[in-house]
Amino acid sequence: MQHAIVARIDEEEYLEGETRSSIKHEYVAGEVFAMAGGSKAHATIAGNFFAALHSHLRGKPCRAYVADMKVRVKTLSAHYYPDVVATCAPRDLAADAPAHYLEAPCLIIEVLSDSTERTDRREKLLAYQQIDSLSEYLLVDQDKREVEVHRRTPEGWLRDICGSGDAIEMNSVGLVMPIEQIYEDSGIL
Repeated sequence: MQHAIVARIDEEEYLEGETRSSIKHEYVAGEVFAMAGGSKAHATIAGNFFAALHSHLRGKPCRAYVADMKVRVKTLSAHYYPDVVATCAPRDLAADAPAHYLEAPCLIIEVLSDSTERTDRREKLLAYQQIDSLSEYLLVDQDKREVEVHRRTPEGWLRDICGSGDAIEMNSVGLVMPIEQIYEDSGIL
């Protein structure tokens, strides 16, 4: 059995190439992976989170980003594009901070799709948990009204499943969002 030989690149080459690329790529320890596009429901759900976060964080020392902002996991030499991410870290918001990635997010939200669910639930969950500043990681189903919340506590990471009629508490940014608002206009019942 033959295996394809993949040329590894360093992090600097990846970051430079990503600024010129017409498609987005994630980077993990020298390997580069192209990203697929999402559905209307996916975009609507991510947009609903971003709209609520953007409005809620206005005038506060925090920022929310959608789709095009990478998160760097320094310990793994990895860069991922979460669907929505928020940071309150001065080092991420400083004028001289890297323009294309965050290093200290407090909240990361991934809207699950068939092509990304395994990676989001395993690889990214373990990777993101290595970011000291991260308080919450949300996995949002795009086929049914269900949000899986992974929350850092003094005892470790706790997992909670929320569904219709529930509200998602994002303590890291002080925002509570009802499930109905998250799925508004998505066509997901």
